[in-house]
Parts: sequence; C-alpha cells; structure tokens
Amino acid sequence: MQTRALGRSGLDVSAIGLGCMGLSHGYGHPVSKEEGIALIRGAVERGVTFFDTAEFYGPFTNEELVGEALAPVRDRVVIATKFGFRITEGNVPRGMDSRPAHIREVADASLKRLQTDVIDLFYQHRVDPDVPIEDVAGTVGELIREGKVRHFGLSEANAETIRRAHAVQPVAALQSEYSMWWREPETSVFPTLDELGIGFVPFSPLGRGFLTGAIDANTKFEADDFRNNFPRFAPEALAANQALVDLIGGIAARKNVTRAQVALAWVLAQRPWIVPIPGTTKLHRLEENIAAAQVQLTAEDLREIETALSQVEVQGARYPEQMQRLVNR
Repeated sequence: MQTRALGRSGLDVSAIGLGCMGLSHGYGHPVSKEEGIALIRGAVERGVTFFDTAEFYGPFTNEELVGEALAPVRDRVVIATKFGFRITEGNVPRGMDSRPAHIREVADASLKRLQTDVIDLFYQHRVDPDVPIEDVAGTVGELIREGKVRHFGLSEANAETIRRAHAVQPVAALQSEYSMWWREPETSVFPTLDELGIGFVPFSPLGRGFLTGAIDANTKFEADDFRNNFPRFAPEALAANQALVDLIGGIAARKNVTRAQVALAWVLAQRPWIVPIPGTTKLHRLEENIAAAQVQLTAEDLREIETALSQVEVQGARYPEQMQRLVNR
C-alpha cells in the first residue's frame, strides 16, 4: 500500500483508509463484533494504516470495536476519532457540544474505549455555533501538549472556520464528503487547504455506495438505514443520477477495473494530500477498494471524466434540511 502525507502535518497514512462507521452505525443492522474485528484486522494485514471512528457512531460501540480490533497492532496504525455531540442518558445524541470541558471528557472516554494512551487525530465532528472555534482549537492544543492527542482535525467546516482554528492550533486534516457526485469542496475549501498545508479526508467517496453501481431506483434499504431519509436516495433522484453510474461504468470497462475503483482513483488523482476513507462490511469489497490505489488514470482519462461530469447534473440534496444545517459552518 502506498502512503500519503496529510498536508504538512507530518502525519503519514496509507493512501486509502478505512471508514469504520458502517460496521456499527448508519447503514442498517450492525455487524457482529467478531465480523467487525476480522474486517479491521484484515485491513491491517493488507496495508491499511488509517482508521476512522467517532464516539457518535453507535454511539460508543464503534470506538470500542475499533479499539479492540487494533489493540494488538496499535503501534502500526493511525486512529482518528471525533468529538462535538452531546450524547445523553440512553446513548441518544442531543445536539452539539464543543465546550472545552466536554471536549476533555470525550477525549478521556475515547482513550479508554480505544484502548490507547493517545488519539492520533482528533476531529471536531461538526462546528458548534455556540462555542468559538478558537476555544475549541485551544482546548485540543492543550490535549496535544498533554500527550493525549497528536493532531487536530475539523469536519465539514468552511474556509473561514478553518483559518480561525488553524491560527490557534494547526489543523492537520479536514474531513468532509467528497466524490464524483459531491464536488463542492473543490471551490469552497481546497484553495485554503492547499495554502495552509492541511490534508483532506473524504468520507463517502463512493457516494454512500451509489457510485459502485450496486444501488438503483428499485433498491430497498433496511428500515434503520439513514439513506432512507436522504433526498439523493429517493427513487426519482436515483433514476436521474444513473447517468453518472453509467459514465463510470464505461471508463471501468475500458480499463478492466470496477466502478468503485474508478471513483476512488479519481478522488486520489485530485490532490496528493487527499486520503479517502471508504467503508465496507465485506472483505472482498475492502480488497477491491484497496486495489484502487494502483489504478492509474491518465491525463486523458481525467479530461474525459471532467468533460462527462460537467454534463451530468446530480439530482437531490445530499442531506435532509436539519442535517444540512450542521455543515459548512
């Protein structure tokens, strides 16, 4: 597995990481602990060194799973987790909370669940409008000086917020959604990341599964799969967006690779400081995703893709209105 540097932070990781959320949260019934541990350790065996989790996933159970799975190889991997939500009794998320005292509480609890003495990358999960970002950055900076955290990250933050945070405590990475069907970060934050030397970690680089070709207008999700509530996954939007999947399929067939591999290779080709974190629950999909790091898209391929993408108007908002209010602050 090739490695990449997340900006100028000194944090080097595998070119493709593993988003662990879907093992416990969001996409229907969680996998068993045994299945989750096997998949995560299988990723390590295949060269993945970058693993993404959060207290919110579960809540809490995903961190516990990741911690147990990676404990035997802790010195070989980079673990990213997140703070920023208030999770009440009964493990129910109730809004944002990035108050300094709460950040410290989350850090200590996450360290225990992850079975480690340091968090490699600690993201603010979503920007809290009630807490100045300078206070957030300063608190994580204190945790870094205390040895509990190595690097500070933000998620779904806008350029102004990134700059304000970076002025207090250098931001190692921004994590936001990015793929062939959500390219907004290219104009909103890429110039800032490039200027400041901040890495970018795209989640959902496969469009929550849609870009693989495995989902169409007739797909039925499990009742607790959050895609049921996303406008972009309404049947009419899926049907309209099929043109994008067909485009990827044509390129994949010509290069004798899969749609997923083309979609990931495209993300990797956009900047050298981008490290996508596709998630999966299946070992063969993990292997497919990892192999995308070896797919070479030529300048001609990229021009062809760019031309074709410019002719496809993606339908449907990526989030319901309430969730959309939590991004790009």
